[in-house]
Amino acid sequence: MNALMDELKEGFTCLGFFSNQFGHQTNEKNKEIVNTLAHVRPGKGFKCKFPIFAKCDVNGANEAPLFTFLKGKLPMPVGAGAMQIMKKKGSILWEPVKRSDIAWNFEKVIVNKEGIPVARWSKSTPVDDKLKKEIEALLK
Repeated sequence: MNALMDELKEGFTCLGFFSNQFGHQTNEKNKEIVNTLAHVRPGKGFKCKFPIFAKCDVNGANEAPLFTFLKGKLPMPVGAGAMQIMKKKGSILWEPVKRSDIAWNFEKVIVNKEGIPVARWSKSTPVDDKLKKEIEALLK
């Protein structure tokens, strides 16, 4: 996502939302996220070039209203693994479970200039030229 921020400067931004609902992989406090990115995952001094928001629930009874909105507009992602929510049934840490739930970290949603969600990709969809071209088309 940092590469997209560098390449698609004008009219484009990424927004980062962390959630601890996927295997408890984001168990650090909000104030520790930037240091975790820099020194642990991915490490090597990594600096995020886009805004990162406080951790929130993206699924279930306490999901943030933003994610209720996004999933309401785009109930299913596309891309590899889009039909799979979890590999292990014990990995689902929220209720109620809905077909439209975010399946894992790194799902991507594109919102156009008018604030309308227009595309949602699975966690396995790479940030590549195809994704970049779709974003560039919206920026025109």
